[in-house]
Amino acid sequence: MNMVLLGPPGAGKGTQAGFLTTAYDLLHVSTGDMLRETVKEDSKTGREIAEYMNRGELVADSIVTRAVIERMSRPDAGAGVILDGYPRTRTQAESLDRSLKESGKSLDVVFYFKTSEDVAIRRLSGRRVCENCGRNYHVVNMPPSKDGVCDICGEKLFQREDDRPETVKNRLFVYGESTEDLIEYYRASGLLREVNGDTPAEELFEEIKALLLKESLI
Repeated sequence: MNMVLLGPPGAGKGTQAGFLTTAYDLLHVSTGDMLRETVKEDSKTGREIAEYMNRGELVADSIVTRAVIERMSRPDAGAGVILDGYPRTRTQAESLDRSLKESGKSLDVVFYFKTSEDVAIRRLSGRRVCENCGRNYHVVNMPPSKDGVCDICGEKLFQREDDRPETVKNRLFVYGESTEDLIEYYRASGLLREVNGDTPAEELFEEIKALLLKESLI
């Protein structure tokens, strides 16, 4: 089962990817992490990606797609893959579809987490990160035992610049503008399934499971 998770920052894609990975032994492919891992392998694709990164440029769509296909072909992706963070544009989606077809694979479903601005801002602006070990907390959903201090290493927590409310609002606007064509592309393909990203995580996962079962994907 291969799927794509779409949705704005704060929609809960990472949380649902974790649930899906545990429940169905799927491989969660976060594009940024995958590209960095590919560079470390020093493969042909990895070297090409490194050249773009060293120049401070966005990696070409064709190369990212190739890296995704290569990752999907490894043994640990046998049960299926969750693509998170890619594709981001219609052009990338079209490139992915062509490459999947050539490799004898396809997408089974695309979940779009439709999320209100208020909820996304509340989720992201409440996030706090340990400046030492990088552990994530949330002032409401997952607070540390001691306010402002990491439970693991005892160091100070901070709010990332891109998690500040005004920054989050702009990120949401940019996401909406840049992905409109992508969402319509998948809607036209018949793969898009829209779910409510405002729903509490456990309830949303039950909804996703029900959709997968209804469509005989699990």
